[in-house]
Amino acid sequence: MSIYIGNLSYEVTQEDLSEIFADYGAVKRVQVPTDRETGRMRGFAFVEMSSDAEEESAIAALDGAEWMGRNLKVNKAKPRENKGGSFSRSRRSDPESNRFSRRS
Repeated sequence: MSIYIGNLSYEVTQEDLSEIFADYGAVKRVQVPTDRETGRMRGFAFVEMSSDAEEESAIAALDGAEWMGRNLKVNKAKPRENKGGSFSRSRRSDPESNRFSRRS
């Protein structure tokens, strides 16, 4: 399981998150996504801990807590959805889904 942490300060580092979550157990991994163009932190992160019990404890303690001037949103991370897109492979391979008709 992974923990989602939202509404983070843009100044937060992986080390900051590791320190805070270490109070609730062993931190296995911290991911801090950054913007591709600017390299700036995007305001959320993911933390993995050694056990589900440690993660549940961290979620219960930190969800809604104020840290670095912001109220954190902490919960179980949801699996990433494949949103496809207007040019996803499934649409292109299905001629019935093409909204444009070909002229003969």
